[in-house]
Amino acid sequence: MTDEVPLGAEAMQGDAADPAFCAQAAQGAATVYHTINPPYDARLWADLLPRYMDNLIAAAGRTGARLVVLDNVYMLGRPGGRPLDEDTPPSPCSRKGAIRARAAQRLFEAHRRGDVLATAGRASDYYGPGGTLTYLGDPFWRPALTGKTVRVLVNPDAIHTYHYIPDVAAGLMALGCAEADVYGRPWMLPCAPAGTMRELAGRFSRRLGHEIKLARVPRWTVKAIGVFVPIMREVDEMLYQWDEPFVINDRRFRERFQQAPASPDDAAAATVAWAQQHYATASRAAAPE
Repeated sequence: MTDEVPLGAEAMQGDAADPAFCAQAAQGAATVYHTINPPYDARLWADLLPRYMDNLIAAAGRTGARLVVLDNVYMLGRPGGRPLDEDTPPSPCSRKGAIRARAAQRLFEAHRRGDVLATAGRASDYYGPGGTLTYLGDPFWRPALTGKTVRVLVNPDAIHTYHYIPDVAAGLMALGCAEADVYGRPWMLPCAPAGTMRELAGRFSRRLGHEIKLARVPRWTVKAIGVFVPIMREVDEMLYQWDEPFVINDRRFRERFQQAPASPDDAAAATVAWAQQHYATASRAAAPE
């Protein structure tokens, strides 16, 4: 999400589908964090996600490191009127959800075999600093910052959990430093109470000083475009998450780690500040000399 390398970190370029690279990258690590996602294509996911998982299980196990995986909730399928939590059984209703379910099964089977000490932190849709490739990323901020109507592919009035990226990062850090009994099971990462995208846009608007107007792209339009544009087919498959309230229950994580998410207003302020700086910089870089 960002090209900046944090102070004290070392960047390594390589391919997680290559077992040798994963082994090299994991050398000397106490905790390996798996936050990789292939391009948004179910065919690529089916090929790459199992390879990434197997390679990182082997690499972490070989060096004695813990393995913390950032996961989504696709594998859980439709909520059916109930909040999603750690006890929600996998019930995927999409191709990508089924692929995620199989990858998670590989992870926890490896843990049970004793191959690696592993856990997963699960999150819903992201927003926040660095989040360019999300529903609240480039397609949202480019028009929002210039006062144009933002055309969204999801129902902006559906109750939905949106995870703030710094909360996700803090949650993963907590898992990576936790006691051994935390491992062997997934955790829902900390999140603010579920709300609508329109409410979130309202908080951004107050910080921007002008209203962010949202307009939903009709579902039939998404399907029609998907005939010619593969990424739209991939998006359409997942829009069931906005058909009913889609709520993540992070109570277990909060109780165990005493870690609460950022306040919605603080998260909105930080996100707007990042967006203003990031997209202004991007615009200058793209401008002809």
